[in-house]
Amino acid sequence: MTAGDRRAATTAADARPRLLVLRALGLGDLLAGVPALRALRRGFPGHELVLAAPGALRDVAAASGAVDRVLHASAPGRAVPPALDWSGPPPDVAVDLHGNGPPSHRLLQELRPGRLLAFAHPGTPEIDGPPWYAEEHERDRWCRLLRAYGIDADPADLLLPRPGAASPAPGAVVLHPGAGAPARCWPVERYAAVAGVLRERGLRVVVTGGADEGDLVARLAKQADLPDTDVFGGGLPYDRLAALVADAHAVISGDTGIAHLAVAHATPTVTLFGPVPPSRWGPPDHPRHRTLWYGPPGDPHARRPDPALLRITPDDVLRALAQLPSRPAGSAGATGERDRAGAATRLPRHPPCANLSSGR
Repeated sequence: MTAGDRRAATTAADARPRLLVLRALGLGDLLAGVPALRALRRGFPGHELVLAAPGALRDVAAASGAVDRVLHASAPGRAVPPALDWSGPPPDVAVDLHGNGPPSHRLLQELRPGRLLAFAHPGTPEIDGPPWYAEEHERDRWCRLLRAYGIDADPADLLLPRPGAASPAPGAVVLHPGAGAPARCWPVERYAAVAGVLRERGLRVVVTGGADEGDLVARLAKQADLPDTDVFGGGLPYDRLAALVADAHAVISGDTGIAHLAVAHATPTVTLFGPVPPSRWGPPDHPRHRTLWYGPPGDPHARRPDPALLRITPDDVLRALAQLPSRPAGSAGATGERDRAGAATRLPRHPPCANLSSGR
């Protein structure tokens, strides 16, 4: 291609209408939004689809096959970014996959889009969208929003292609003790107890953590007596983390991003829920996924582990892991499948294993 051809191609690409999607949240949020993003890609095939999200999620967005470009946008916690660094003409279409407004609505309205797709809210009565249901599952919610605007969306369209990188620990059981809030963090002592039993059974156990979870990972590694080769703290690059998860025997974690990544790669999971029930954020109803939850719902922003989470014992986790179907060799990243969005599993009530929990 000559320089002139490249300039012509760039000009043609720049001339495309633009569709801006706001979902400036975390890894799990983005993965839960993949079915909606793919629906938008199909519904607007000639548009440049720009995703306003944290720049660190560019590789995840690319793996979805739906996003052309990521516009960096973020805010502390689950807040709405104060502004978007948008340039050029207003977006032809803007879609609020971030919240139910009005702050997220107004952020997009400031750009004067030709059309805004969003849920209805009394604070923005000019938006004629569908109603928001607080107890709806996250994947279903955003697909229902799009269907209300005539865009077909399938909540089961969530699997990602197999990562290109090699796994640093193929066949291992991945333990991930961290989460976005203390309320969703199961005690390290209990993860260590699970690790000890699994290692006695001959399974390799590795531990992962985010960039700010080094101390947590180190505590678990020490208590479980894991070798340095099986400790992945400090936040793995996305390609290595995705490969580790895709080729894992199973992933055991709380309700956090890595659980959604495992679901996206058809990896068996045992996910521990506390303040928020699996009916809102859990995996699809599939034999390879087990959710543990006692209820009732609690405060997801609490500074201590949720009481419902603390009712889950190491034995509960080990039983759930034993109930997972055997994983056929070479099954990682089975993108041809479709999972059914389903209901959660609720545990019968019994006392927690008191000698393993600090309760904090």
